[in-house]
Amino acid sequence: MDDHQQWRKRQRLLADFGEFALRNENLTDVLTEACRLVGDALGTHRAKVLEIEKRTQSLFVRAGVGWDAGIVGNLRLPMRELTSETFSIEAGVPVTSRDVRTEARFELPAFLKAAGVVALANVPIFLPGGRPYGLLQVDSRNPRDFSQDDVEFLRTYSTILGPVIDRLNKVRALREAEERFRVIVEAAHDYAIFTTDAVDRIIDWLPGAEAVFGWTAEEAKGRSANMLFTPEDRARGEDVKEIETARREGAAPNVRWHVHKDGSRVFIEGSVTSVRGPDGQVHGFLKIGQDVTERRRNEERIRESETRLRVVIEGIPQQVWQAALDGSWIWSSPQWSDFTSLPTERSVGFGWQDAVHPDDRPLALKAWSEAHEAGAFKTEYRIRHGHTDSYRWFAIRAAPVRNSAGEILSWLGTSTDIDTLRRMQQRQEVMVTELQHRTRNLIAVVQSIAGQTMSTSRTMERFQSQFNDRLAALARVQGLLSRSAQEPITIATLVRVALDALGAIDRTRVAISGPNVPLRNSSVQTLALALHELATNARKYGALAILTGRLDVIWQVRMLPSGRQLELVWIEHGRSPEQPDTQGEQTGGYGRRLIERALPYALSATTTFELRDTGVRCTISLPLDTTEAEQAP
Repeated sequence: MDDHQQWRKRQRLLADFGEFALRNENLTDVLTEACRLVGDALGTHRAKVLEIEKRTQSLFVRAGVGWDAGIVGNLRLPMRELTSETFSIEAGVPVTSRDVRTEARFELPAFLKAAGVVALANVPIFLPGGRPYGLLQVDSRNPRDFSQDDVEFLRTYSTILGPVIDRLNKVRALREAEERFRVIVEAAHDYAIFTTDAVDRIIDWLPGAEAVFGWTAEEAKGRSANMLFTPEDRARGEDVKEIETARREGAAPNVRWHVHKDGSRVFIEGSVTSVRGPDGQVHGFLKIGQDVTERRRNEERIRESETRLRVVIEGIPQQVWQAALDGSWIWSSPQWSDFTSLPTERSVGFGWQDAVHPDDRPLALKAWSEAHEAGAFKTEYRIRHGHTDSYRWFAIRAAPVRNSAGEILSWLGTSTDIDTLRRMQQRQEVMVTELQHRTRNLIAVVQSIAGQTMSTSRTMERFQSQFNDRLAALARVQGLLSRSAQEPITIATLVRVALDALGAIDRTRVAISGPNVPLRNSSVQTLALALHELATNARKYGALAILTGRLDVIWQVRMLPSGRQLELVWIEHGRSPEQPDTQGEQTGGYGRRLIERALPYALSATTTFELRDTGVRCTISLPLDTTEAEQAP
């Protein structure tokens, strides 16, 4: 074949390769065809393309023709300095060898020897920008001189291969990116993705947008994207503001409620990004948003629940707080700060102890050390009232907050003011003790009345009559004592009760006068019994037993060096002609002993009792407590 025919053949080969490369986007197919054509053109029918793998520093047999199975697409050659392949790539020049059996410059890879390669030509392939891609290698089983025309042809061929490989790599990367994008977009049903033109008309409506908003692509394309805005947002011009912001700044947030095809609302968290052309002008917009409707509604429900809980916590009278496992506080309610004057930031950790009475702090910490094992926290201690700097008793209760595994995460507790209740309990204990004391005393009094009455009674009938009268008097006194908490018992009350027990009497013959003097509860019982004895004997034997008799009961309060003194005078004008034979009988014996002996002993009183022909005169003088001051009559 003459040089002209060979030139034309190679030109046709280059044209055929160019047409094939334009029709095919598969790199392996294009490189394989390139090897076949170049092998035919040089008559070797054997060629290959070696691709550089930087990660492994090797040459990968990417494509080839005329090779046994297992070579193409599998074999990798280490890039050693002594091989012709590595030298050609690093030097950037073609390298040929007429007969490798006599070659002293380079080492021949073992697989080439096994394949019977004798002559070869290596031409480096460069991508646009001068980046090395690999090597085009033509192999011959016979010795051969590669002419300068052969080398120039191979250089031209590799120069064409570089841009083709680069284009196909980019096409492949683009296809892979598009595929990844397609998979992502089609799988992202919670994300509404669509594009609009420069005036915000919908161009592309991807599956996620249909899943989120309900409109199909056919229904959405060509419509204005403001169809997704709520009527109130459109009325405020939010749709226009969003697009203008994205046009001016490149992007705009899109976080708001939108309208679904069925009229319901969808909350979107997303953004709008402007799409610009090479001229810098906005050609359209890319809109991407996630459907977070359920999350948004859950957040609103949580906020509403938290608001309700806060209202409840802040409305109850207890102080509420949250503590960690060791008793250090995490949070406290306004009631705690209002009472203690300690703000939350000072109460967290163990700052809450500042409000606890110093004597009670060890008790509080001990309760916390036992809470985890007990599964509950329960104690009582005193908390300082910040405004008055006084302490009040509180009942402290806490319940564990557990996770799904039952582990305690924290404690939620309350502090309830029980100071009033505790004081009532203390008063109740005192009252019970006092009741027991009074009961024992009352029994002793009853026993004494019974004994004294029996000693002065000649018959059982007389005993029963006098004993019953005295028990009735005692009962009236107990009635007065039971009401002493509501109103104090005065000397006037005792005198009237003693006289009222006698039944109907002519009040014109009885004169009572004196200031309103409260008495000690401890003195009421004995004094009332003495007055009862005086009144009873006055009715039976004294001034009230005759029509012309009169009774004067007068008392006053005097100030002595020892304190206040109540002085009472009982004066009877007149006596019954049927008087007993002895003075002792007129007072029943018991009454006189009560006045002259019991009152001085029990009440530190000074008494006199005079039985005269004209009547009876009795005086009783007893000290008053300083707290039982005289009141105006």
